[in-house]
Order: sequence, then C-alpha cells, then structure tokens
Amino acid sequence: MQEMNEKLNKLTEAVIGAAIEVHRVLGPGFLESTYEKALSIELSHRGIRHVCQQPVQLSYKGQAIGEGKLDLLVDDQLVIELKTIEQFAPIHTAQVISYLKATGLGLGLLINFNVTVLKDGIRRVVLSSSVSSASLRFKTDTP
Repeated sequence: MQEMNEKLNKLTEAVIGAAIEVHRVLGPGFLESTYEKALSIELSHRGIRHVCQQPVQLSYKGQAIGEGKLDLLVDDQLVIELKTIEQFAPIHTAQVISYLKATGLGLGLLINFNVTVLKDGIRRVVLSSSVSSASLRFKTDTP
C-alpha cells in the first residue's frame, strides 16, 4: 500500500511539474480547452500515460443515468480537472469529489490556470475512505 501511495505521489508531482511548464509557457488568460491540449502535449513529451475527455459511466442506485467526462485521466489512477476561473469555489472541489466517487479512484488534482503563479491554482483532492465509492466504470469503445 505504501509503495502504491509513493508511486501515486510521484505521478502527482510529475503532473504538477507538467502543468507548471504549460503555465510558464502560456501564462494565464486562455480557454480551458487550450490548457487541456497543451497539458496533454506536455504529458506525452514526459512519457506520462493519460487520456483526455475520458467518459465515466454515472449511476444512481445501480441504474445507469448518463455519463460524465474527466478532463484528464492520468495512468488510470489520477483525475485531473482543469479550470480557467477567477477563484475556486466549493462546487469545483465537489465536482472532483463526484468524479472520484464515480470512478472509484482516491486522488484528483484541481488545476486553475487563470492565476499569476500556478502553485496558487492547484488543489489536491482526496476521497476520504469513509466515503463509499464504486468500482471503476470508465466507458470504453471496446466490448
């Protein structure tokens, strides 16, 4: 378990490093989709496996009710939600928590690129073990 946590922490640090590089090059002021594309390119350059706009099956009491989309899913274990907003609101953290519950994952990063210094725009969101979560339900095109 500790080894897994160390790997996830290193992955998180690598993603934050990539996001800092994107912010250093582009700066604030662009659309969220611009940062998503740039971050995807930077993650690829660093050899970090990821998927953009990963569909996630949503259910209510065991019944499928639709799907959500993660901005980025990194190495099948880290949810990334990107923003270009004035400042974080509680709903932004709640959104990441909802995605963590839907995927059964325990860690997400909320990254706001609309800041002067990116470290001020990063929140690490951990799903508490007391919150029940479902198993992974990523929607894929393969049967």
